[in-house]
Amino acid sequence: MLTLRLYMLQRITALLMAPLVLGHLAVMIYAIQGGVSAAEILGRTQGSLAWFLFYGTFVIAVSVHGAIGLRTVAHEWGGLKGPVLEGVMWGFGLILLLLGARAVWAVTFATGVSP
Repeated sequence: MLTLRLYMLQRITALLMAPLVLGHLAVMIYAIQGGVSAAEILGRTQGSLAWFLFYGTFVIAVSVHGAIGLRTVAHEWGGLKGPVLEGVMWGFGLILLLLGARAVWAVTFATGVSP
């Protein structure tokens, strides 16, 4: 039953990530027209709740999706089972979430950051 739930959760996060990836690529293609600097990027994202929510949602979806995928690989290829397998999944997911959340915070709300 857990395997089915994780399978469905991974598919749901994939459905959520698809438009976020397309949106991110569209923004990046638009933003680099004529060149863009780090200061210009921060000028567009600093203090923006919309960018915080967009990329925050992206980070959460990627963290869950990636952790479940790694769990599958660790089980099938590495032979991990039980608490070790679950620990790898949760640890990897938490690391992704923390690193992603730090990056999102840095480009949207952190102060005193100089490019």
